[in-house]
Amino acid sequence: MTNSKIDMQQQREIVERIKYLIRESRVPQYKFAERIGMNACNLSKHLGGRLPVSDILLNKIVVNTGVSKRWLCTGEDTPYGKEKLPSVIVSNDDIFKSTVRKGTPIYDIDVTAGPDPRAMVFANDNIVGSIELPGVPEDSLIVKISGDSMQPIINNGDLVALKKVNNPELIYWGQIYVLLLEDYRMVKFVRKHKDKSMVILRSENPDYDDIEVKRSDIRDMMIVTNIIHVDTRM
Repeated sequence: MTNSKIDMQQQREIVERIKYLIRESRVPQYKFAERIGMNACNLSKHLGGRLPVSDILLNKIVVNTGVSKRWLCTGEDTPYGKEKLPSVIVSNDDIFKSTVRKGTPIYDIDVTAGPDPRAMVFANDNIVGSIELPGVPEDSLIVKISGDSMQPIINNGDLVALKKVNNPELIYWGQIYVLLLEDYRMVKFVRKHKDKSMVILRSENPDYDDIEVKRSDIRDMMIVTNIIHVDTRM
């Protein structure tokens, strides 16, 4: 991709994805600049729109972070691929009961059913335990997944850590989300639709068909940041 092919809207969208990478890396912007081998002032100018997004900038980010260039340039696919989504295996003994509050709270919620809004779903009354895991911020929301539509990435009974989405218009295509629709919740890959008013919800399990929904029908959405496999044999 060359500068002549990047219009102003694409420039803005790429900058938002770079800002997302910086937030996810949990380092200051100048540290991210050091990581990709760029002058911090120049990176700030790119992010502020005072310098255009260039192939040099894109390639530095791709080479030094391992992010997908397709995702960085277009928003399609996933930032790091399915295998890059952080996951960990824990036992039931690693989960603290509701009377002991340590680490990130776990909510007694079935994300595959129920229309309750986020404020009601994540009320303190629904906290049934907590868990301490490196790389999972304490402000995450951890819920249990039921069903096999996302196997083998997410198995029945696994936990997922969620991050609130403040701007539902900014979707990271190919990422896994928990979505709240009119009558139920579900966990799916969100893929781009040829109709911009629609999205495709895709399961990992090939036995499940794609679901096409209107973006306006999505009442709320949270992005999956970590997968926590619960091994009951441990």
